[in-house]
Amino acid sequence: MAVKKLCESYSKSFRGEVQRWGCMKQTGVSLRYMMEFGSRPTEKNLLISAQFLHKELPIRIARRAIELESLPYGLSEKPAVLEVRDWYLDSFRDLRAFPEIKDKNDELEFTQMIKMIKVRHNNVVPTMALGVQQLKKGMNAKIVYEDLDEIHQFLDRFYMSRIGIRMLIGQHVELHNPNPAPDCVGYIHTKMSPVEVARSASEDARSICLREYGSAPDISIYGDPNFTFPYVPTHLHLMVFELVKNSLRAVQERFMDSDKVALPVRIIVADGIEDVTIKVSDEGGGIPRSGLSKIFTYLYSTAKNPLDEQSDIGSAGGLTMAGYGYGLPISRLYARYFGGDLQIISMEGYGTDAYLHLSRLGDSQEPLP
Repeated sequence: MAVKKLCESYSKSFRGEVQRWGCMKQTGVSLRYMMEFGSRPTEKNLLISAQFLHKELPIRIARRAIELESLPYGLSEKPAVLEVRDWYLDSFRDLRAFPEIKDKNDELEFTQMIKMIKVRHNNVVPTMALGVQQLKKGMNAKIVYEDLDEIHQFLDRFYMSRIGIRMLIGQHVELHNPNPAPDCVGYIHTKMSPVEVARSASEDARSICLREYGSAPDISIYGDPNFTFPYVPTHLHLMVFELVKNSLRAVQERFMDSDKVALPVRIIVADGIEDVTIKVSDEGGGIPRSGLSKIFTYLYSTAKNPLDEQSDIGSAGGLTMAGYGYGLPISRLYARYFGGDLQIISMEGYGTDAYLHLSRLGDSQEPLP
């Protein structure tokens, strides 16, 4: 079925309901609260969690569906963006159609449904990237992409909201796991070693570099592997993977045709009172100062764009994010989601340092765009 404008394909009462829920106040939760609440996954707590999500998820999803309707430069009309909008509206409809959650059976049924919603939204990032790509192709080449602030701000809000929705659903679903890994509360590892996660992520990045170039620079990791703190390992893995992949590519391309030996990429993990900071440092030649303002935008990448080769939107799901310009901006959103940040400092002609700050305290509320 072809995707249509909201006013054409959905009833007036449904549109009114989306608008009404989109105006309601969102409720943020902190990493610490998720961890403390989830440490006792009793039947009563799971019921409370499901009841909270039954009310909270439609609010967050409705806000994004409304915004997807009113994007600048005709982005809302792009086929890929219309497809994403319909996923959000279908999920809103499923959540609103689900009756009040009163007992364990209701809660289990609800958990299955939100699991399906999470799967439905798996390809949102590459599909939205394709929508932006469709927009870029039709735009005047003279437009400076990094000046399209409205689109960048929308995508920041949109992806930050998506991280929150997937975290809340994933956390609730994982609390049903009858055999959780030791020291894990849902998605949260209460004794995560950042050095070990950095090692695993950098091995993954290095194997991609090997596959692409036939060789890869070495990686040196400095820090105490026994130091642990509570965090979400999948989030940290994604962020370090992106940073190391960028560094490996820069070093590899700088030294590929050189007689000099490529210097290793260095990862340093520092344990502070407020923050855990991970520095990824390379000597890959750096980024020109004129390019630094572009690296956190969604319309810039120095790599070949893999979406140009995708004929089918659905087939874009297996791509890595770097390559269509999403690795750094999305990594920064993951860092900010739990109160951290990502900063890039570069010396053109030498190399780049990325500083990934993770909040140790875990008590900052989710950002709610």
